[in-house]
Amino acid sequence: MKSRILYIEDEKHLGKIVKETLEKQGYEVMWELDGAQVMKHLYGSYDPDICILDIMLPHVDGYDLCHQIKTLKPNLPVIFLTAKTETTDLVKGFESGGTDYIRKPFSMEELIVRIENQLMLINGNNKGQALQEERIELGKYTYYPPRYELVSPEGVIQLSQRDSEILTMLASCANRVIDRKQLLMGVWGDDSFFNSRNLDVYIRKIRDYFKHDPGIRIQTLKGKGYLFLVPR
Repeated sequence: MKSRILYIEDEKHLGKIVKETLEKQGYEVMWELDGAQVMKHLYGSYDPDICILDIMLPHVDGYDLCHQIKTLKPNLPVIFLTAKTETTDLVKGFESGGTDYIRKPFSMEELIVRIENQLMLINGNNKGQALQEERIELGKYTYYPPRYELVSPEGVIQLSQRDSEILTMLASCANRVIDRKQLLMGVWGDDSFFNSRNLDVYIRKIRDYFKHDPGIRIQTLKGKGYLFLVPR
């Protein structure tokens, strides 16, 4: 079975070369130019084995995006690609959840070796262990993204796909501000007035889902976005 790579790179020329080269080596590659579109690939049907992530992206910072990815999929290897050379940038990358780091320009041979090394490490860690079902603890609630289920103190809430997409993005930024445009771009792919009004409706629904835990709140920050407050 081919290893699935989620590749986020906004430089079209470089992205095309990397994607085609990796596919010739037998990998399955999902290439995304816009960082705000990434989260939908994680809770959708693609389910990558590894992520290759450029730091400088439109609509979202690569470090923040890595933190969101690792919140949802803590065992997913993330290789950073960057033209930054400062040690502080490297440290920041690892602190946000990155598992490897390649400075641009790089050779495809080096990238492939690093991909294989990360896959070998994660497979070794999983060997002989039952894989745990993905879940996110939110106060008194437990959220299962793959099943679109939110387990409350009163029972199971079956979410719609759109509910789940929005909640996943909120949960990945729990206790941090998430930009409204980032939510719109990540879920709908554009920030039109119609989709903006739809987002308001879904936010009200999701607030209601958490009514059994007063410690969980979704604050609207006018002109900025939302703050999803979850007890630690």
